[in-house]
Amino acid sequence: MSMYSTARPQDRSRRLRELLEAGVISIPGAINALSARLIQQEGFDAIYLSGAVLANSVTGVPDIGLTTLTELKTHCANISRTTSIPIIADGDTGFGGIESAARTVFELESVGVSGLHLEDQEFPKRCGHLDGKKLVPVEEFCQKVSAAAEAKASPDFLLIARTDARGVTGYDDAVERANRYIEAGADAIFPEALTGREEFERFAKDTNAADGNTFLLANMTEFGKSPYYTVDEFGEMGYRMVIFPVTLQRLVMKSMATALRTLRDERSQQSFTDQMQTRKELYELLEYDMNVPQTPV
Repeated sequence: MSMYSTARPQDRSRRLRELLEAGVISIPGAINALSARLIQQEGFDAIYLSGAVLANSVTGVPDIGLTTLTELKTHCANISRTTSIPIIADGDTGFGGIESAARTVFELESVGVSGLHLEDQEFPKRCGHLDGKKLVPVEEFCQKVSAAAEAKASPDFLLIARTDARGVTGYDDAVERANRYIEAGADAIFPEALTGREEFERFAKDTNAADGNTFLLANMTEFGKSPYYTVDEFGEMGYRMVIFPVTLQRLVMKSMATALRTLRDERSQQSFTDQMQTRKELYELLEYDMNVPQTPV
């Protein structure tokens, strides 16, 4: 992988489709461009960009709809230009109405995103595993999905419709909404906050995704309403994408807090240098040749 990627957006989208048709894939959530490079280096097939991570790690605010499309596009562009594997982005509620949802697809696809999901919550949205969410009318969201589908430049771009209905109006409404969203043009469905294996399996059978033409995404977030299952177990249940949206952020923040307490108390970092990425490892990840003089820019 060179310093900057030459991968074309349509090629990434086509590659994502090929991967999903072949089987289930594990998709870790990147925090920034450096962590995205690491995800690719460690052999994963795709990268996920969480709206919560954008809000938390990039702008330092809660995930309550405070970030903008411009901020998300910049975040996606930074990661796209330094990686070559497919990227799936969290488009939240589409940053506005029907036209805004269409523009979200246009803008993110233009910087190399391979697919994104839009959710049927009212704005301002809440984390999908919290209570107190509110849904938009199904007809309104179907119009968003249709407009977003029409905005795709490549037919391979993956439009994912997320429904938060399970935690608001119940399982049956989640199924009904998913089927309506497929009819409106969604390529994949993301059922948020299902509560166990039985629901995950039932959802795969009860929705029109069972025909094999629509993919299913499972959110394997920590400390939420869904139990922990492996990627292979989700594959057996009928899901082709398993995202780990905030895993790296949670791990890194916990590690940084521990290191900072040690640094504060011991007044030195020497006792935990064995837990650090070395200078050599960083430069190898960045493909930075220390022996070649760098031209100032």
